[in-house]
Amino acid sequence: MEQKTLAGWLKIIIIGTGICGIVIGALILPEVGREIVAANKEFSSWLMPWLVFLWLGMIPCYVALVFSWQIADRIGKDRSFTIENALRLGWISRLAAGDTAFFFGGNIVLWLCGKNHPGILLGALFICFVGIVIAVAMAVLSHHTRKAAALQEESDLTI
Repeated sequence: MEQKTLAGWLKIIIIGTGICGIVIGALILPEVGREIVAANKEFSSWLMPWLVFLWLGMIPCYVALVFSWQIADRIGKDRSFTIENALRLGWISRLAAGDTAFFFGGNIVLWLCGKNHPGILLGALFICFVGIVIAVAMAVLSHHTRKAAALQEESDLTI
C-alpha cells in the first residue's frame, strides 16, 4: 500500500472516530442517562456529575486524534519514521495514561461521593486496563519510531 493511500485511510479512520465520539458524547450518553434516571429516580442527582466527568474524559481523546492526524499527514509525505512522529506517539501514550488515571480516580471520587455503584466501579477497571494497554502500545511505538528515525538518518547520511 502506498504511503498516500495509507495516510488517506488513516485520516478517514480518525475522522470516523471523532464523529463517533461526538455522537456518543452528545447524543447517546445523555439519552442513556435520562433513561436510567427515568427508570430509577434515586439516580437523578447522578446524571450531571457523570456527564461532566465523561465529557472531560473525552478531551484527551480528541487531543490524541489531533496528534494522530499529524502523524498520518507525515506518513502521507513519506516521513513515517521521524523524531516528530516519535514525540507525538509519546504524547499519545501520556494522554492515554493520564486519561486512564483520571477515569479511575474520577470513578473512586464519584463512588466516595455516593454517586457511583460498586458494579460500575468494577466495570471501569476493564476500561482502565484498555487505557493502560493503549498507553504502553503507544510508548513502544514511540520508542521504535525513534530508533527507526535514527537508523534512517544514519542511512541517509551514508548514501
